[in-house]
Order: sequence, then C-alpha cells, then structure tokens
Amino acid sequence: MIDQIEIPASFPDPGTVSGKRVVITGASRGLGALLAHAFSHAGASVALVARTERDLKSVAEALPGPSLVLSGDVTDEDFNEAVADATVTEWGGVDVWICNAGISPIVAGPRQTDVSIWRQVLEVNLTGAFLGARAAARVMSEGGRLIFTGSVLGERPRKGLSAYSASKAGLVGVAKGLALDLAPVGITVNVVAPGWFDSPLADGWVKSPELSASITGHTALRRWGAPADLTGAYQFLASDASAFITGTVLNVDGGYLLV
Repeated sequence: MIDQIEIPASFPDPGTVSGKRVVITGASRGLGALLAHAFSHAGASVALVARTERDLKSVAEALPGPSLVLSGDVTDEDFNEAVADATVTEWGGVDVWICNAGISPIVAGPRQTDVSIWRQVLEVNLTGAFLGARAAARVMSEGGRLIFTGSVLGERPRKGLSAYSASKAGLVGVAKGLALDLAPVGITVNVVAPGWFDSPLADGWVKSPELSASITGHTALRRWGAPADLTGAYQFLASDASAFITGTVLNVDGGYLLV
C-alpha cells in the first residue's frame, strides 16, 4: 500500500537524456537519423554510426548538439570496439548504446531466398547488434543502457520476411540473455519493437491502398505510426526513469499485435 512506502524527495524526469553520451548505429537515415535528432535536441551528445561517412556528416551537420561521425561496418568486431574507444576518448564514456542498424530485403519465399541473403540479414541485424552490445559493455559503467531496435515482425511475421523476422525474434533472446549477464554491473538491456510507421522504408506499403489497408486493419488505433510516436520510447529507456526495467520488449505498434 502507498502509505507504507517512503516517498522520495524527488523523482527522475521520464525521458530526460540531457548530458547523456549516446551511440546510435544505423544513424545515416531512417529511424537512426530520427533518433539522432531527438536525442541531440534533448541535450545528449550523439555518436553517429553507419557505413557511409558522407551521409553521417549530413546528419551531424543538422544536429544542434555535439556529435561524432564514425563510419564502418557494424558486423566487424574491431570496428565496434573502435566506436567504443572513440566515444570514451571524446566524451569520457558511453551512457547509452542503441543497436539500431538493420536491413530488411523482401523475397518471394524460402526457395527464392538465397543463403547469402539469409546470412547477411542475420549478420547485420543480429550479430551486429551483439557485437555493439559487447563493445558497449566493456566501457559502460553502472547505469548504462543498451537498447535494441526490434520489430513486431519478430512476433508476427509476414510473407517474404522470414529472415528479417528471425533476426528480430533473435534480438529478444539476445536482449534477455544480456540483461541477465549485465545486471550485476548495473547495465540494463531492453528492446523497442516498432510497429508500422509511415517512413521511407515502408513507402511501398503506404502508397498501396490494399497493403496499407492490411496494416491499418490489423492496428487497433487504425492508423500508421508517425515519427513522433516512436522516439519517446527510446528516450524513456535511456533515461534514469527506467532504472528498474531490463530484459523487456516495449512494443510501439498502435496495438498491431492485438488485432
């Protein structure tokens, strides 16, 4: 009962990330670029990670706060370790690492899925995330936050996306295992699982009346997600307000998994 709880003198502000040192992979476009802007505008220092330096610099130039541009391959172990070292050198540490880099090729079915495509999707989406988390764990101190970008397709797959769905379902297992591994040193590990958002990645679905109707018809709120609907989930899990949350999946899907 509430009358048996000692009321603290102050409470953490949900979503407050001012002063946080944040690494974001897949930051050159899409959700990664959106998160870079959201965290930078909220007062965080942001290390931008992706393959293409030119695109990263374009994102960095538009940010209001401090940023680093670190171009390379998230599936490369040494590169992930170098990202961690560069961030520590520049800012003295890493508070938040968002493993967001991912690819989602659509194929016709299992017989048309070349083994090389299957391996590439798992390598980028799953192994790349693990390597980032591994590098982050080396330099993070108590209170560190690891956040994976999952997907509702990890729980409810669609045709042609078996490799992508497998990679996102696997991320949940990785996050839960790492949450146990890193709990003794005070690092939390969680997954944000977006639903269907009106973005360049989903452009073909949005513009097709039939496909769009199939999405909104399976979404309780009966609309596509907007960018502003998504960033708060990451900021909450990166903030001090989420200190007792680890090993969980936060679905931001408008109720897609309910219908």
